[in-house]
Amino acid sequence: MKILIKNGRLVDAASGLDRVGGLAIAAGRIVALGDVPADFEAQRVIDATGLVVAPGLVDLCARLREPGHEHEGMLESELAAAAAGGVTSLVCPPDTDPPLDEPGLVEMLKFRARKLSMCRLFPLGALTRGLKGEQLTEMAELTEAGCVGFSQAEVPVRNTQFLQRALQYAATYDYTVWLHPLDPWLSGGVAASGAVATRLGLSGLPATAETIALHTIFELMRATGARVHLCRLSSSAGVALLRAAKQEGLPVTADVSINSLCLTDVDIGYFNTAMRLTPPLRQGRDRDALRSALADGTIDALVSDHMPVSADEKNVPFAEATPGATGLELLLSVALKWAEDEQLPLARALAVVSSEPVRVLGNALGSLSASAGRLVEGGVADLCLFDPGTRWAVRPDQLVSQGTHTPFAFDISGFELPGRVKTTIVAGTLAYEGH
Repeated sequence: MKILIKNGRLVDAASGLDRVGGLAIAAGRIVALGDVPADFEAQRVIDATGLVVAPGLVDLCARLREPGHEHEGMLESELAAAAAGGVTSLVCPPDTDPPLDEPGLVEMLKFRARKLSMCRLFPLGALTRGLKGEQLTEMAELTEAGCVGFSQAEVPVRNTQFLQRALQYAATYDYTVWLHPLDPWLSGGVAASGAVATRLGLSGLPATAETIALHTIFELMRATGARVHLCRLSSSAGVALLRAAKQEGLPVTADVSINSLCLTDVDIGYFNTAMRLTPPLRQGRDRDALRSALADGTIDALVSDHMPVSADEKNVPFAEATPGATGLELLLSVALKWAEDEQLPLARALAVVSSEPVRVLGNALGSLSASAGRLVEGGVADLCLFDPGTRWAVRPDQLVSQGTHTPFAFDISGFELPGRVKTTIVAGTLAYEGH
């Protein structure tokens, strides 16, 4: 379909573009940007007056719960949620059931996502068979099947020697290893260690669980030359270590969850299971350090950390609740809220959910790496049109995702979020149209 978007505010963080103009789409590509030729014949015209026309969002961490947990989220419902949130590309961790440790599983997931045409799906392959940390997967075959990196999801590798070998192998073939920094021996707590956990009688997870793991990862990177992406940093001490590693020149990138960026352990209140998350919510100084690190580029990307959880698994005592929250539909609004609070330009808010995640993915995206997360003439037409002036209250029963638990729900948080997605376009196809 040939689509003409007119009168929109075109914003592309990567190139510095910020102007009102038109955008023409044909054959899934952007064929004109800014000034559209008068002879362009569109089958569909979208008047974007008052709207921002931005690159489609790229989310580096969203669980779709399929295969294995279809009662908590189906591929259809969660990719529809992605489209409703303006997300046009997402990375899913390998901790499905069974884990993504076989090429056939990866190919099936990608095939199903392609048929739905709502969002591009980039799976991470399991670093070890069954995520057991004992035997490496066939990384070359998984890469061929479409994996953009390798991860243990939430399951740390206990054997440091084995992790070193895994990083050596990945470095040999220039694969990126995605690691959630968590020391296996300190990882048993359900809330961040501190006054709140103590008062509530909850087992604590200390910040040292993150920093000890980071020290180990950085030492192994120095020894092997491997490239590592750190998933969902959560502490101010972790930020300091990351900053030093980047200044040293280690090939490391990192992301932070929308939950850790906005909330603290105080928000747990009286055992509110919507706040039972991994990593756990930490203190105010940690949140502030994360916000500053995202602003100055120490942390590269903001992720939704989307994890739909059924009501049965949340309506239990806090310590027994399954960690996780829905987030795909909130990613853009939380990025805008963060930029608003920190007095940052709109382009910076969009960069951490579009061009910066694409930079993290790098060559793993193949031909898409040149134009995904960007507005480029001749580039892929993945777009998000949103109204920056709208403020909305998150009401779980109105979310598209099958998961309805979110700490940003209005009745819990009490605040409204800025920015509402109106239209999402994936490869020139209308994937979502809001009211």
